[in-house]
Amino acid sequence: MVLRYFYDLMSQPSRAVYIFLKINKIPFEPKAVALRKGEHYSDEYKKVNPFSLVPVLDDNGFILTESVAILKYLVAKYNLPEHWYPKTNLQAQARVDEYMNWQHWNTRLKSAYLFRNLLIEPKALSRPVDWDKVEQFRTEVKKTVKFLENVWLKDQPFLCGQEISVADILGICELIQLYAVNEEYLYEENSVVKAWMDRVKERLQPHFDEAHKLTYRTREMYPMIKEQLAKL
Repeated sequence: MVLRYFYDLMSQPSRAVYIFLKINKIPFEPKAVALRKGEHYSDEYKKVNPFSLVPVLDDNGFILTESVAILKYLVAKYNLPEHWYPKTNLQAQARVDEYMNWQHWNTRLKSAYLFRNLLIEPKALSRPVDWDKVEQFRTEVKKTVKFLENVWLKDQPFLCGQEISVADILGICELIQLYAVNEEYLYEENSVVKAWMDRVKERLQPHFDEAHKLTYRTREMYPMIKEQLAKL
C-alpha cells in the first residue's frame, strides 16, 4: 500500500519531508491539509493526528507525526544512501542527530517566530506588527546564522560533513521561510551561509522550487499585505 502524506507546503517541516520524498523517488499519496482554513483542527484530521499538526506520514496504518522521525523512518525503510542519515558510522549519525536537536531551539524557533510576528499573527489577529518583537527575533536570527557559519559549516560544505544530509533539508526550509517576508538579507549577508544555501538548493532541484511555490507567491503578495497591516 502506498504511503499517505499529510502536509501543507507553507509549513517548513512539511516542505522538508515533501522534498525528501520527491528527490528519493518514494511514491506517496499526497493529502494536502490547508492550515489557513483550519483543516488541521477538524475532527476527521484529529483521527489522523490528535496534535492537529503537519506533517504526518501514514504507512498502512502506522502513523508518524514528527518530521525528524518521518525522515529517519524513510531512510531505514527504503535503505536510502548513507549520506542522508548515516547508519553504519555512529559518530556521523550522532552529528546529524545533534543538529536536528539543536535546530528546534535555534534555526527553527528563531526563523519561525520572526515570520509569525511579521505576518501570521498580525494577519490572523488583525493587530499591528509588534516591531519591538520583530527586532528581537531579527537579532536572534542573526545569532543563529553566525552559529551556522562558525560551528555547523566550519571547514565543511554541508551542516554535518562533506555530503548533504537530512539536516541540510530541514535547515534550509526553515531559513527560506524568511524570504516570504523580505527578511532574506539576514542570511544572505553571510557569504558562508548563502553559499551553503545555494549548494543545497542546487542539489535539491527541481523539487526545491516546486515545494516553495507558495513561499515565492507569498513574497509577491507581501508588499500588499504589509501595507494592509500598517493600517491596523
